[in-house]
Amino acid sequence: MLKWLKCIFNIINFIMNFFIKSKLIPKNPIKELSFDLKRPFLYVLPYRSYMDLFTLRYQCKCIGLPDPFDKNIIKKKKLPSYIFIDDKSYIFSYLLSLYKMDSVKIFISYLDLHFKNKNLNVQLLPVSVMFGRSPGRESHLTIPILKFLNKVQKFFSIIWLGRDTFIRFSPIVSLSQIAKKYGTDKIITKKLIRVARIHYSRQRLASIGPKLPIRQDLFNKILKSNIIKKVMSDEAKVKKINILKVQKQAKKILKEIAANFSYETIRITDRVLSWTWNRFYQGIHVNHIERVRKLAQDGYEIIYIPSHRSHMDYLLLSYILYHQGLVPPHIIAGNNLNFWPIGNIFRRLGAFFIRRSFGYNKLYSIIFREYLNELFFRGYSVEFFIEGKRSRTGRLLDPKTGTLSMTIQGILNSDTRVISIVPIYIGYENVLEVSTYSKELKGATKKKEGFFLMLKALLKLKNLGQGYVNFGKPILLNQYLDIHVPKWRKSINSFVYHRPIWLNIVSSKLAYKIMTHINNAAALNAINLCSIILLSSFQRALTREELIEQIECYLKIFKNIPYSQYITIPNKNAKLILEDALLSKKFHIERDNIGDIIFLSRNNAVFMTYYRNNIIHLIALPALVSSIIIYYNGNIKISVIKYQTNLIYPFLKAELFMRYQRKELHKIIEIIINELKKQKIIFLKKEEQSFIINPNRLRLLQTLASSIKEILQRYAITLSLLSNQSVYNRLILEKQSQILAHRLSILYGINSPEFFDKSIFSKLIDTLMKEKYVNRKGNLLVTNNISSLYKVISKLISFEIYLIIKNSKYFIKN
Repeated sequence: MLKWLKCIFNIINFIMNFFIKSKLIPKNPIKELSFDLKRPFLYVLPYRSYMDLFTLRYQCKCIGLPDPFDKNIIKKKKLPSYIFIDDKSYIFSYLLSLYKMDSVKIFISYLDLHFKNKNLNVQLLPVSVMFGRSPGRESHLTIPILKFLNKVQKFFSIIWLGRDTFIRFSPIVSLSQIAKKYGTDKIITKKLIRVARIHYSRQRLASIGPKLPIRQDLFNKILKSNIIKKVMSDEAKVKKINILKVQKQAKKILKEIAANFSYETIRITDRVLSWTWNRFYQGIHVNHIERVRKLAQDGYEIIYIPSHRSHMDYLLLSYILYHQGLVPPHIIAGNNLNFWPIGNIFRRLGAFFIRRSFGYNKLYSIIFREYLNELFFRGYSVEFFIEGKRSRTGRLLDPKTGTLSMTIQGILNSDTRVISIVPIYIGYENVLEVSTYSKELKGATKKKEGFFLMLKALLKLKNLGQGYVNFGKPILLNQYLDIHVPKWRKSINSFVYHRPIWLNIVSSKLAYKIMTHINNAAALNAINLCSIILLSSFQRALTREELIEQIECYLKIFKNIPYSQYITIPNKNAKLILEDALLSKKFHIERDNIGDIIFLSRNNAVFMTYYRNNIIHLIALPALVSSIIIYYNGNIKISVIKYQTNLIYPFLKAELFMRYQRKELHKIIEIIINELKKQKIIFLKKEEQSFIINPNRLRLLQTLASSIKEILQRYAITLSLLSNQSVYNRLILEKQSQILAHRLSILYGINSPEFFDKSIFSKLIDTLMKEKYVNRKGNLLVTNNISSLYKVISKLISFEIYLIIKNSKYFIKN
């Protein structure tokens, strides 16, 4: 580069650095996209812009990538390190032509070199630079903006949006493979450039999204749809009122529902949230986002379905997606959040509000469905919480299928929509609302959301530890329907007015699959790991050495028996994990002359059950196998363990949304047993195919088994009631199970608030019906199989608990 030109570049670089602060997507491209720094790079940008190139140059120097202005020297031939796909220049074209080489010629030169030198492999690196990410508004005006004004527009974009700049790196493309596959023909080169233009166009749409509609035009379009016209007409006839009054009511409903998305509000909120996360969280960990980026770029309309544990969830997810180069979604929010001033702010962030219940309001239901369909039609991503409300126990709640059914109906009305559902696990080391949840589970009335309640919560913000956002395995909705309803495509457009008869069944199955995929992406952390161990320990206490040993045991189980490829495990040893947990001040330390005892106080234990419940599904099966081994003192054959596990597992699977199918159980049980042998917790008697428990590591096995003791105790309560009668009223059974569980929690000091939750007993009864232990014909008819199941489970609970359940059930009956 000429010295005078280099001097000018440095001056421009200095000025631009003052105005521009760019964010990288992904955050660490060298590591995440596996760049090889030993091989040369050819940067590919979508259109000629030296402002973009200077911005890229600065970040390349910061992260250790080669300078785009440094030429590649290959076989004594100097070639530029960058090319522009759109190489046209509309201002100062003559001056620029003195310093530039045609991009097509550069590309052909690189391909020629690769064709002649088989060992050469230059890395083609597509990069795009975005100054701000406003999609703009739809307009009736069609006057084209002159191309040269884009340069002026770019200048003002830098001034106004320079500190909101995104540099997006795409995966490397091998020039060697291109040369081998396509040769060096100029026509092929131009075809590849056209493919690159499509790539950048899709990437821009994935990052910025479609243009936003003028709100009133959107309202007019929805209200003029045939189905809403018909419903309004029916409403006027049934209620015998003027059609104009119904139309006015419909407009009011639509205004109550609809979002009012604003890019400027997104930008301002991003500043506030960036400060919030940095101030109160020690880190936000994002995993498996790359699959979602690919889906967005491949043209899928994305539905984000996260777990719901805190009001922080929707703010955190939108923030994460925005910083990962994806469009913040439109969010279905409960109308309890539609209060001043939060309601208006949330609308501008993409929230649209839904009533808790539609009741029999058909007009409201159809308007909401048509609004949702319109969002899909325009290509917006959508987010909703399938649980319907925040989990008060830390477990996933039973899914509500209403919105999911509407989504499926939306596809049935058009064959052009390709939708992907992305389940998301959101976890925290400190959930703000945990103490409130505990009170509500004990009977306290839920406080209505409002400005002053929100302000009070904000003033209590303190160190919230780590946050985790794990993206689970996507579910391609069209493919799912192809498998479960093979002929659904033949019925496209025929379900505008009527629900298909299979919709409820398919929605329920799909909802369960989504919940399972959320749990498959769970995040293990120091808090939930230490919580599950101490809550399973005698008197909720262990010495420091014992706790470290137990953490090591669990880490080996999670690593050697991977529950799912989507779960995340701390990349630290047991000692460091314990130190992280102690920093939270949730655990107490008692010191004496012998050493440290780490324990949970009774009050804290109640709160910590929430964090334990986040990951209870990951340890449930090893805990069940351990419980069986302990009862028989190891003197049991593997075939018996498999039989008993097979009896109990369907109830764990239904309650905890576990992923294993029954046909997989035998193999998983063998893997669990082998892991216990590997850790020298048990030894195998080869001649008898039974076990000896290592007395020196018995505590590890007991603590592991105790992880699910409360679940088994609940099962024993309901089964003990059923074992005495041949017919039972379902509502009475649920109520009596709840009373017995509450009594047991007081007598035996069980800390879990969900232990006597009526909904959990209801789920248990549903599974008993599904597994044919009881038949539903008015009342519950108890089958003979119930006694064999009760016999197995009653052996796995302590004798004291068994006696309390046995004696109490007669008290209830009488």
